[in-house]
Amino acid sequence: MNTVRLFRKRYIPNELIELTKDQILHIDDKLIVTRWEAIRPRPDMLGGISYYFLQEGYKISKIYDHNYTMLHWYCDIIDMEYRAQDNAYICKDLLADVVVFLDGSVKILDLEEIADALDVGIITEEDVKKALRRLHRLLEIIYNNQFPPEEVSRYRVEIC
Repeated sequence: MNTVRLFRKRYIPNELIELTKDQILHIDDKLIVTRWEAIRPRPDMLGGISYYFLQEGYKISKIYDHNYTMLHWYCDIIDMEYRAQDNAYICKDLLADVVVFLDGSVKILDLEEIADALDVGIITEEDVKKALRRLHRLLEIIYNNQFPPEEVSRYRVEIC
């Protein structure tokens, strides 16, 4: 079988990028775990470890600085598509994001981008509904003190 390929598809900006430098550490029908460095170098962060929850529709990432110190959790609401013909996973970013800080505080981001994308017709109503329902389920996990999910502990990985 050919190598698994991983892509990131975004609405804003409109782009499809193959994540060729991401290292896939685990993959099954429920979870993909990767280690990665920022696509574009950033002074505030080095990279992270991401857990793609395929059935739940979100990606939870541990974000690290250049000293390999964890900064926070960054959660993307996603929709994952698998293309068997080229063994590729396309991770579509559904715009809504959640940051969970190490002190337990939470910040929800980019909800206005969903409305803007809907206004200009670059996101479907179906994807907006998916995004909101998945965001709701993720927030329930966070607010019920079940974050991070147990799979994160089971596949414990360090950045370096």
